[in-house]
Amino acid sequence: MANTKERSGELARIAIAALEEKKAADIRVIDISEVSVLADYFIIANGSSRPQIQALSDEVSEKMEKAGAVLKQVEGYEHAKWILLDFGDVIVHIFNQEDRLLYDLERIWRDGKQIDPDHL
Repeated sequence: MANTKERSGELARIAIAALEEKKAADIRVIDISEVSVLADYFIIANGSSRPQIQALSDEVSEKMEKAGAVLKQVEGYEHAKWILLDFGDVIVHIFNQEDRLLYDLERIWRDGKQIDPDHL
């Protein structure tokens, strides 16, 4: 059986693929495993409209659950300005462009290690 970090990396790749499939913009991955106990990975992306942001959330949820991940919490789905999907070791943030710039998670979590989504 894979260790927790390997499993969370596998789940992160699944979430990234789901985001790419639905044409998410500016996908970023931050490895926060050494700076926080919250999770191993934050995945941050944005969509261009409320329907697209919700579709991105739906796709990630569906693919992750098929892979055996448990969705512990969802926040923001109704308004779809910032949807948070908490899968435990992988947390996915899907923003509209304006709120992504406003909250700037990449800056807040700069102590984490930014990883190229293609090399996770």
